[in-house]
Amino acid sequence: MNLNIALPAPHIPRRVREVFYGWWLVGFSGIIMVLATVPLFHAMSVWAVALERNFGWSRTQLSLALTFTRVEGGVMGPMEGYLSDRIGTRRMVFIGLLVLAAGWLLFGQVRNLWMFYLAFVVMSLGQGLGGWVPLMTLLNHWFVRRRAMAMGLAMMGSGLGAMLLVPAIAWAIDPDQDRLGWRLTATIVAGAVIVAALAIPRFIRNRPQDYNLRPDGDPPPRVAAASAGRGAPPTTRSAAGQDETDLTIRQALRTPAFWLISLGHGLGSMVILAIMTHLGLLIVKDLGYGVQTAAWVVAVYTGVGMVFQMVGGYVGDRIPKRVGLFVFTGIQGGAVVLLALSSTLTGFFLFAILFGIGFGGRTPLTTAIRGEYFGRASFGKILGISTVPMNILLLIAGPLAGYMRDVQGTYKYAFLVLAGLNCIGAVLFLVAKKPTLGPAIPKSPVAESAG
Repeated sequence: MNLNIALPAPHIPRRVREVFYGWWLVGFSGIIMVLATVPLFHAMSVWAVALERNFGWSRTQLSLALTFTRVEGGVMGPMEGYLSDRIGTRRMVFIGLLVLAAGWLLFGQVRNLWMFYLAFVVMSLGQGLGGWVPLMTLLNHWFVRRRAMAMGLAMMGSGLGAMLLVPAIAWAIDPDQDRLGWRLTATIVAGAVIVAALAIPRFIRNRPQDYNLRPDGDPPPRVAAASAGRGAPPTTRSAAGQDETDLTIRQALRTPAFWLISLGHGLGSMVILAIMTHLGLLIVKDLGYGVQTAAWVVAVYTGVGMVFQMVGGYVGDRIPKRVGLFVFTGIQGGAVVLLALSSTLTGFFLFAILFGIGFGGRTPLTTAIRGEYFGRASFGKILGISTVPMNILLLIAGPLAGYMRDVQGTYKYAFLVLAGLNCIGAVLFLVAKKPTLGPAIPKSPVAESAG
């Protein structure tokens, strides 16, 4: 497949040069994340209500759709990271959004279960190619000192979009009302994604150095002293005096921090995936509330999460990111315990507030800590490979919750189990200390002369 797709020649528009261009990229990243994640993941529980009504599929069958998306993530994650470093975010977004649009068009034509699963795999492939991995790679290139804040602001876009779009999608596809319906709504989403694919990539710039700029808008960094040792990972010092060490993928894989962060991220994300899949079914089908009620609960936790994504980014630039991850992931687990024990709207909205605090605060830090620990040179590859153990864990989240609900008639014990795994993930984050790679053994004069 030829990935050298012709796109308009990149340049920095004169009218926006007064503002560091990295902040413009934060805004574009936020827009892309809305289109890539909100209809597919945040609104999943709303789609599930309409699909269960239309086809009569079980909770286990419905939750398997998101499981198949994690299969795609586990297989394609390393490739997405490699391509992000190799061909750049600009082309990745263009390709990914077109694939995502094709998936939504297929979803609007679903007639049976296998088409439903296929549509979700295609949509997940598009989301992966043009979403989180390439966008976080982009921002990691453009920011160092303000890395967590930049990533937090970009992810706020997803929260704002969910707060607005999930109720709108619920209104449009409500099976008890004669409105647009889920098929037409899916087609409209596809059209919006196509427009974005044609418009947004022309504004994306992959690396600041290609335009004589530096991360954070700083002056050129000073190369750290050669005392770091011949053969050691390249180290630069930013204008703020921060050391940036660029690890190769092999070096990263040999560090305990890589595995602790990957497993901590996966265990903390299991409960998020389960909530996205089953919350609407719990509120609407099990407890008898309306689809709009479920949508507003989602809107509350995404709205609170939007605010705390910025808070998490601010905090993560000022305290050790592993400590911030421990605190926010722990709050997220406590919220799920509350959900497991609640059956009233008051309990659901209290859950939504706490979950938004934890989920929102941890989200930018899970990515920013990888940039801080492993550097910028191979960030895409490292981020992509780190999604493999995470996606293996996510494979079981939705089906586990669905199976336990089908067998026990309640989500209570499933959510409590997932909350416990979430708390284990919080501890793994806390013990993940920044790698300290010593200098390599200097070569002998004979070895050096030999090349």
